[in-house]
Amino acid sequence: MSPPASPPLRSYLLLHFLVLIWGFTAILGLLISVSPVALVLYRTVLAAVGLAVVLYVQKKKFALPRTDAVRMLLVGFLLSMHWILFFASARVATASVCLAGMSTTSLWTSLVEPAINRQRIRPLEVGLGLVAVAGLYIVFRFEFDHATGLLLALGSAVLAALFTVFNSHLVRRYDAFLITFYEMIGASICSVLFVLLFQAMGWTEGTSLWPRATDWLWILVLAWVCTVYAYSMGTHLMKQFSAYMVNLTVNLEPVYGIALAFLIFGEKERMTTGFYLGTLVILLAVLAYPLLTKWQIKVRKNA
Repeated sequence: MSPPASPPLRSYLLLHFLVLIWGFTAILGLLISVSPVALVLYRTVLAAVGLAVVLYVQKKKFALPRTDAVRMLLVGFLLSMHWILFFASARVATASVCLAGMSTTSLWTSLVEPAINRQRIRPLEVGLGLVAVAGLYIVFRFEFDHATGLLLALGSAVLAALFTVFNSHLVRRYDAFLITFYEMIGASICSVLFVLLFQAMGWTEGTSLWPRATDWLWILVLAWVCTVYAYSMGTHLMKQFSAYMVNLTVNLEPVYGIALAFLIFGEKERMTTGFYLGTLVILLAVLAYPLLTKWQIKVRKNA
């Protein structure tokens, strides 16, 4: 089943609202004092609890075929690693650099989605993805001191492409909240393993595993607003949008996130002119996609 050719306007508006929420997550990663691996652990455990309550209140069944349950748990592993790299990037660099790196998700999706779905690669999608990478190159050129943060964000973007494509298959057969519940369990298990690994390797020195009293409010916002609500609704929207379209729209995350970061952190988040130029190039790729897609359809009809 392919997504409808023209989803309603409210679906587009909801998708952009979710992107705004996701843009805020990088800021939350800086406001919360615990290490990135511990933060993802708290986020996923609380999200799983919240989703369990939602499913129970809605009287939905938790049972799934074992094969699909395992698939969702494994997607949760990808999700956990994505978030760990995401928050680590924001800590190592800045929220703005982290969000700029995440803008390459559409490029990876243009390559991953056809491979998994056994379809032909669409030149338009790859081309616009490369434009986004060109924008990233401009950012990287002017913000070379943030190279590590950008590389972490790129790794996070690849994982985002993978789990988005997998979810676009799962959501055709299961409720979005049920999918997210199982994925949060998988992400929680993966996060525990990473916390234990990081402790054994001594990589958590200088960071905290236990939240301060003031952290809990932001952790709850991260778990229940940015995850239970936003992630579940984002999964639900994949019934209407392709994985590529979702991730291309998510490229607007830097705009929303950078604006929020500057409002909250002020001069700390002020970047060079090259950074904003590169971000503008990325946004042009986002805005060009629906226009070029409509033009392609029109040309084919007139051919």
